[in-house]
Amino acid sequence: MGLLDSVIRMPGGQQQGSAAGGEVFNVVLSMLANGSPHGGLGGLVEKFQQGGLGDVVASWISTGQNMPINGDQLGQVLGPDVLSQIAQQLGVSQGDAACQLSQVLPQVVDNLTPDGSMPEGGPGSMAEILGRFR
Repeated sequence: MGLLDSVIRMPGGQQQGSAAGGEVFNVVLSMLANGSPHGGLGGLVEKFQQGGLGDVVASWISTGQNMPINGDQLGQVLGPDVLSQIAQQLGVSQGDAACQLSQVLPQVVDNLTPDGSMPEGGPGSMAEILGRFR
């Protein structure tokens, strides 16, 4: 089973207060794509570094074990405005959005950086990124 399949079948994806796994996956892809208003993968890495969690995001990029992140930490890195926008897209509270993103984001970043380094020129458009998961 690929990452996309496992995200879509995420536990809690069908519970009240949770967005479907596919919706969360799409939000993550839109955050990481080149040209994203969030700065794409490079912008996300920069936010983590500025937020004191550079080692966490570096573990997702490296070929080693991924360090976990919780919803509160992710909310601090993204900031309330971004988190509010994402929560609105998903139709959940900010806390639920942060929690769900904390489960998906490390896996997606890890899969976009299989050789342990940032892709030259960024990961590409949303369609190009999605193509890597099919």
